[in-house]
Amino acid sequence: MLELLALTGEVTAKHMFGGHGFFHDDLMFGLVADGIFYLKTDEENRAEFESRGLPPFQVHRKGGKAMVTSYWQCPEEALESAEKMKPWAKASMEVAERNRKPKSKGSTRTRRRR
Repeated sequence: MLELLALTGEVTAKHMFGGHGFFHDDLMFGLVADGIFYLKTDEENRAEFESRGLPPFQVHRKGGKAMVTSYWQCPEEALESAEKMKPWAKASMEVAERNRKPKSKGSTRTRRRR
């Protein structure tokens, strides 16, 4: 996967969810689960995935209830080359950036040792 993502800039992979998460600028934009590559979506790009009949990644919770995530299966043709992957991955990186959560400010107090 890192070879396919090489044209999109610096990408790192981390083991998670029994698969791997793919990160750019410390933001997760893709994941591999059960051998399937998924890309992050939002209202601006999800229709492209839906129109191709691509399914979302689902997390199955206790009790069998499935939760649909914002990650949708990558189109097969994008897996053919880095050139074909680039626009898909870049769009998902933009989704991750648009949906970046602000950093928690946390407490400014420091504890004194007694």
